[in-house]
Amino acid sequence: MSLSTDADFFRLLAGSYQRLLGQPLVPDGMSASEGAAWLYAAAPFGILAHNAQADPVFVYGNQRAQAIFGYDWDELTILPSRLSAEPVERSERQAFLDQVSRDGFVSGYRGVRITKAGVRFWIEHATVWQLTDSAGNYRGQAAMIPEVRAIDGAA
Repeated sequence: MSLSTDADFFRLLAGSYQRLLGQPLVPDGMSASEGAAWLYAAAPFGILAHNAQADPVFVYGNQRAQAIFGYDWDELTILPSRLSAEPVERSERQAFLDQVSRDGFVSGYRGVRITKAGVRFWIEHATVWQLTDSAGNYRGQAAMIPEVRAIDGAA
């Protein structure tokens, strides 16, 4: 089953976000199924999530994230998340993810990422948080990307 609009996975994403940041991930009043559909197809920001493996793989990327990184759902959800950054950027990315692990979430992140086509770009004002279920079990990490910016005039 695809996690793209899965209500249980949505509850993990949105519940973790709410517990850590004290605010909703989606507009108030939506059911889990409505929120999952809105987050996947209509959210004005990118959302990515990777699992808890030693070399995490993306398990979720909404349509905005797919457009940002240039991967479709099937390509994105088999991609090790480290490949969203160039090799020279990966140690900085890992240090940042370690900070998220330690602190639960970090807001205001800025970092260089790379598209499937090899185009470098900035993610701006991102929030990255720990995915934990209601029992406190670690399930991975997620990122909200509200803004991207080209590097050196790239599109």
